[in-house]
Amino acid sequence: MATFTTFSNFLPDPTHPITKAGDLSVPLGTPGPGFSAVGFQSITDTQVSRTVSGRGVTRDGGSQHYEFTISYNPMFRYQFDPVDTFLAGRNPRKEPFYVVLPQYSKPKNAAYATLVLTSVPTVVASYDPGVSKILITNTTSSTAATPLPGDMFNIIDSGDFNHQKIYKITRVETYDYYQAGAGQPAANQFRIHFSPPLQRATVAGATVMFTNPKFRVITKSDVQEHNLNTDNLYTFSLALEEIQP
Repeated sequence: MATFTTFSNFLPDPTHPITKAGDLSVPLGTPGPGFSAVGFQSITDTQVSRTVSGRGVTRDGGSQHYEFTISYNPMFRYQFDPVDTFLAGRNPRKEPFYVVLPQYSKPKNAAYATLVLTSVPTVVASYDPGVSKILITNTTSSTAATPLPGDMFNIIDSGDFNHQKIYKITRVETYDYYQAGAGQPAANQFRIHFSPPLQRATVAGATVMFTNPKFRVITKSDVQEHNLNTDNLYTFSLALEEIQP
């Protein structure tokens, strides 16, 4: 007799299969369909005003979130059902769930993608909200293998479940190459700059997840619909927006 602990809160995809009982299980679950296309937006709350002479005044509202659309190729029912029943089993406009986008599922640097499987990156010090660069350490040298601008990550803090924002790297400084006056990272450290700035305080030792960073999302509409054609193929897409606890 087998049991499971929790129902899956990941949108089913090829790497997050769901069982008929509703839990996430790689050996037992049915994989969800892959995405045929992803439309991606970063939305920042910025206030802009102009004087009569044309002089501009801008102000950062401090709020940023991601929105994206997921499209699927036409599917047979056995392919469509894992996603359809996952959404039908919840109110996806009200109850957040997680999505891993394939283009951000692992670091672009193949050497670093391999390194983080055995060397867990952690935050070196405590940082306050609003900071846009942090120092990270690996258990082994990172001078030859680091994440790259464009990679995305979550911060896993055991003392703060509500820190579920996802961030995008914009710059990387290393032991070998760093900004003068900023302090040289150690051989097993690197400094990342990212967007948006930290939304919550982060403590030393918090884990930085570069593999399968997850977006916490809800649907953008109360209406979910699909179409079935004469070839018994389903067409379906999702419009999602990031939301924090």
